[in-house]
Amino acid sequence: MIQLKRTNPSNQDFIQLIALLDKELKVTDGDMHSFYNQYNGIQNIKYVVVAYKNETAVACGAIKRYDDKTMEIKRVFVHSDYRRQGISKLLLAELEDWAKNLNINRCILETGNLQVEAIGLYSKNGYQKIPNFGQYENLDGSLCFEKIW
Repeated sequence: MIQLKRTNPSNQDFIQLIALLDKELKVTDGDMHSFYNQYNGIQNIKYVVVAYKNETAVACGAIKRYDDKTMEIKRVFVHSDYRRQGISKLLLAELEDWAKNLNINRCILETGNLQVEAIGLYSKNGYQKIPNFGQYENLDGSLCFEKIW
């Protein structure tokens, strides 16, 4: 059974999962890793969810305020040993619920065009492709999505 815990970026399980995520992204992002990495710090994130299976931290994600009515979904990751079990969908739903609790009606996100699983996750869960925003505006390797409720 998966348990979801709302926490903050100082959570040690979150920090360990982020280290694994960054290690994977360094390979996937290739030459663009340092560019993307500068926007993936956790210092400006307040809202973190960690997923546990049998008391083991297996996945994480966060939301970061983008504007008064929008949260940006950040740092979504499922440990490789626990993928394809529906955990990312549960995690995404919890992040969205938390955003709703904070009176937010829109989530946006950026993912790389090589992140096939992530693109599938967001597309299957009601996210629509939008023009790239902010620092991703002129990047061919980035895809941006939004979901409004």
